[in-house]
Amino acid sequence: MTEHQPVYQPAFVLDPTGSDHHAEDRALRSRGPATRVDVLGVTAWAVTDPTLLKRLLTSPDISKDAAAHWPAFAETVATWPLALWVAARTMFTAYGPDHRRLRRMVAPAFSARRVEAMRPTVEETVASLLDRLDSLPPTAPVDLREHLARPLPVAVIGDLMGVPHDQRQGFRTLIDGVFTTTLTTEQTEANTAALYAALDRLIATKRHTPGDDMTSLLLTARDEEGDGAALSDTELRDTLLLMISAGYETTVNVIDQAVTALLTDPAHLAHLRAGRVTWTDVVEETLRHEPAAKHLPLRYALTDIPLPDGQVIARGEAVLASYGAANRHPDWHGPTADVFDPTRASKDHLAFGHGVHFCLGAPLARMEVITALRLLFDRFPLIELAVPPADLLPYPSLISNGHQTLPVRLRPAAH
Repeated sequence: MTEHQPVYQPAFVLDPTGSDHHAEDRALRSRGPATRVDVLGVTAWAVTDPTLLKRLLTSPDISKDAAAHWPAFAETVATWPLALWVAARTMFTAYGPDHRRLRRMVAPAFSARRVEAMRPTVEETVASLLDRLDSLPPTAPVDLREHLARPLPVAVIGDLMGVPHDQRQGFRTLIDGVFTTTLTTEQTEANTAALYAALDRLIATKRHTPGDDMTSLLLTARDEEGDGAALSDTELRDTLLLMISAGYETTVNVIDQAVTALLTDPAHLAHLRAGRVTWTDVVEETLRHEPAAKHLPLRYALTDIPLPDGQVIARGEAVLASYGAANRHPDWHGPTADVFDPTRASKDHLAFGHGVHFCLGAPLARMEVITALRLLFDRFPLIELAVPPADLLPYPSLISNGHQTLPVRLRPAAH
């Protein structure tokens, strides 16, 4: 080894249970702007410095196409529990012209006009869910994740994609399995097989009974165009998978984390009720403070990429976008970066990504969360956590950032 070759630290093993991701994020940041990590047996570079991360996310030297640009792809996908995250053929895993083609196919579903047109339905759905909560015993603990945060996006994305009501619960359970990172390879393979069977059932249903929904529109494009610009059969299934899963999990977690933050410190609600902050402020600070995805696999270096500390991401190595650690970086948000504060002047974040892969569904997710929070706290102004915040158990995932349950009392017991 010459004096010019960097000395790399042993890879930091990421906790698949996500039991204390804040401590993990601090440890990652202490190792430099990027550091080698072990992601369920795969070595990647976790990028935690927001400036470096934004540069890499917009660099043409970084790809999301594992099949084309990750030498370890073929040997990895056979046994890696997160294989679906890198093997699915969607705009999420595409590079260059393929990415632009696939993104263009689904972008109309998330236009500003379409999202605004969905607002009355979202409000009706939230109101209906709150009516059910209102009928429960007034002081008994209720799991708000189960009874509000989860069913709302299931209904919204189900309507958008045209998923029949009798198929929605099945998708919800299977999508949970995609984000859980404590499953064995066998359990993951079984979940993936069941998920694709559910997608095939949805496609068969919409072919037989098409409607005014995104699945039907994608099917029409697939069947009529056939000129290389339309989705292949694999791309069709995987695109449906991406839209259903992304439209569900992120929104669940943001509702969960926003309610948790607001109920942990009553000062935040006081700011809201006094008009010092808005619901948008609360949602953006939640996205910064507790992004729905802590880490998002994977990207790949198309060439050697020098890092600010002298290390080098070698061509073909994998890159992990560590959004949770980057969002709380003290170089970005100062010494109070770990504090939830909707009054802070800058709530900039990377929760929805950055660059050409910025999440198309961000406007819809924001609208859903704001609607859910506003109507929830209007209906139940005395809502409180039913357990101490420290007792809330994290969702078992190194990707998904939420809680297993969110027990609250909608009306406190009389004292």
